[in-house]
Amino acid sequence: MFKNKTKSGRNNICGIKIHELRKAYIPKMSQRILAEKLQIRGIDVDKNAIQRIESGERFVTDIELQVLAEIFHTTTDDLLKL
Repeated sequence: MFKNKTKSGRNNICGIKIHELRKAYIPKMSQRILAEKLQIRGIDVDKNAIQRIESGERFVTDIELQVLAEIFHTTTDDLLKL
């Protein structure tokens, strides 16, 4: 049987890091602003999707992961570190 969740039940392993980076971002970045930055880059998400990503309730596609790394000036590998 395939396992699509972490041991803790999360649907992604990058949500925690995304939350940390968003909170540390200067100037402050809300979930709505992050969603707008993604939308500008062609990723169709809203504030609620960001909340679900950060809480681990939503899967993150490889395309979304790449754009998130670009927004936070980091690498996809860094977003995937536990």
